[in-house]
Amino acid sequence: MVLKQNAFVDELRVEWKKLWNERLNDKVRAEGIAVDDYSSLFIDKGTIIHATRDFKVLNFKEILKQHEVQDAERYIQPNPTVGGWNKFVKDNITKQSPRKKHAADELPVKEKKEKTQLRKSGRGWLHM
Repeated sequence: MVLKQNAFVDELRVEWKKLWNERLNDKVRAEGIAVDDYSSLFIDKGTIIHATRDFKVLNFKEILKQHEVQDAERYIQPNPTVGGWNKFVKDNITKQSPRKKHAADELPVKEKKEKTQLRKSGRGWLHM
């Protein structure tokens, strides 16, 4: 049962990627339009899938729920602000110690060299 469900979700994911890759971009109306029928995603040909206003946002999670997939949340990556592997790595693994963080503050400041007088009134060497 779980293997069938995983295979089905993978097929839906392939269709989802195909939908977004093959969309028609209408630059005049600033819309993305579905080029084909995607019956498994409940999207007909000509449906507006991306626009600046007045359209229903497509959600892969809702499509999984319409297909009655159990635990639809586990097939979708969480929002980066909520959590996930990237947030875990940033928070726990790559945390800089306070010593390393403030090491740059303790470095000695180099004095700037005094610039020499410009030759040929700053025009370079090849000019007269």
